[in-house]
Amino acid sequence: MLSVAMAGALSALAGCDDQQSEQAVQKLKEFFNAVKPDALLLKGLTPGITTEAQIRDQMGKPETEREFTDGSKRFEYPRGPQGLNTYMVDIGPDGTLQSITQVLTAANFAKIRAGMTEDEVRRLLGKPGEVAVYPLKPETVWSWKWREGGVTEEGFFNVHFDVNHVVYTTSRSDVMRGH
Repeated sequence: MLSVAMAGALSALAGCDDQQSEQAVQKLKEFFNAVKPDALLLKGLTPGITTEAQIRDQMGKPETEREFTDGSKRFEYPRGPQGLNTYMVDIGPDGTLQSITQVLTAANFAKIRAGMTEDEVRRLLGKPGEVAVYPLKPETVWSWKWREGGVTEEGFFNVHFDVNHVVYTTSRSDVMRGH
């Protein structure tokens, strides 16, 4: 399947000028990074050694980039629209990898408190896999699919925001299969 996609992409590139070719190659790289298994995505990344440029080359463009006053950065890499992992990649002021953290965990979910803003939640958990707006309630619910273990293995962690865009509660729901 991937070889067919690659062959199609290469034949499409044959008729392009250099700029179009470069853009097409970049889009192809972004696609492959999005579907790359986590083991390959993270392979060989070493704290204190791997540079920001190497991270971008291997992991692709982050969903979100945050730069801090000390010169350090945090890149957010959610894995798929309903992936089970979201990685926060911390880069030190010296431009090298400091840490990679999978943030969709029970420990991080437990840090969500009433009164937190949408931005505070996003900084902690990354981009939600689903956003549902309920105008009659009124509330907005952000949901992340995660690997919780147990009988069902996967579930959704939900954060409920009120009309002021602050957390008022959290909940958990099952992943429905075969319906």
